Amino acid sequence: MKKKVIIPSLLIIMVCIALAVSLIIQQQKNKEMLERFHPMRLHVLRLQSDMRLGLTEKITIGAIGDVLIHDVVYQDAFNGKQYNFDPIFENVKSLLEKPDILTANQESILGGIELGLSTYPMFNSPHEVADALVHSGVDIVSTANNHSLDKGEKGIDSEVAYLDKIGLPHVGSFTDDKDRQKLRIIDKNGIKVAFLSNTYGTNGIPIPSGKYFLVNLINRDLMKTEIQRAKKEADVVVMSIHWGVEYQRIPNNDQKDLANFLANEGVDVIFGSHPHVLEPIEWIKTNDGRKTLVVYSLGNFISRQFDDYKDIGGMATIDITKHISEKGDSLSLSNPVFYPTYVSSQNFKNYRVIPLENAGPYGLPTADAKYKEIQDHMFQWLR
Repeated sequence: MKKKVIIPSLLIIMVCIALAVSLIIQQQKNKEMLERFHPMRLHVLRLQSDMRLGLTEKITIGAIGDVLIHDVVYQDAFNGKQYNFDPIFENVKSLLEKPDILTANQESILGGIELGLSTYPMFNSPHEVADALVHSGVDIVSTANNHSLDKGEKGIDSEVAYLDKIGLPHVGSFTDDKDRQKLRIIDKNGIKVAFLSNTYGTNGIPIPSGKYFLVNLINRDLMKTEIQRAKKEADVVVMSIHWGVEYQRIPNNDQKDLANFLANEGVDVIFGSHPHVLEPIEWIKTNDGRKTLVVYSLGNFISRQFDDYKDIGGMATIDITKHISEKGDSLSLSNPVFYPTYVSSQNFKNYRVIPLENAGPYGLPTADAKYKEIQDHMFQWLR
């Protein structure tokens, strides 16, 4: 009786062993098949990772000069109900939209009508100027200049509130220290660009006690710290700097010395303002082997000033290329370009910014010759 029980049990055990052996053999075959194809899958993933190492990202950064709104300009923009500055820029809108990032020097404070509009020597302009800049392609404005305190702290607070409301980034004047500590960085095509802004002064108007954050003044120690902070967070550092001597077409030694300081501290691009006329473009070779582009002055982009080159401004651009490799990321700057513009008006009305080469029908009969003269002036140190 026991033998009859043992025999079926042995048969069951043998069947189980056979099944187990069969499963092991099948698993081995599956493994071999997976190993045959798995390296290809890994190779594809590795290629995708390595492809990034050979990539380059590229952007174009542009800048325009002084947006200085005199009374005749804002009066011209008033249609009886509201202020509309869009027509002033309509002839250069397509030009201003070319760069991936465009900055402007907003020189007259945008305190708005509630604070009372005013003109030279202490400006206050309508908020709507900022709307027109946005509509025309401006991505960020510099607000540190000699007119920043023309309406005191209230002017800065009103300007900042409106710029924040419409989503236009700004740098140079601030409402508090927390605002000042926040770096202004724009990320475009995988390239992070930090914007800084400083001015030589505020026309003798003192910064209120304890309110140092209101306007960034030129202070080499503080600027060095800001540049270092920016370099840690961004690929490119752009400095808008208010300096120089009004109506001088060549930078002075102080400007050149400060430009060299900024370049060697790590600034990649310097856009200058304040002289209200154009000053040349120059490459600065830094001690660590880099090169920095400096546009010493971008002149007036829109104002009521005229003659003696005060009605000629323009847009400067520079290409930034980011190279990604196994050794780390690196940057190169190339192809500086300048697009001259002309401020046209008739009897202090119908203000328009016009590409200089097209300014003949807008009151500048020597437009072609002036265009060549300006290009020679701006690039005299690059040739």
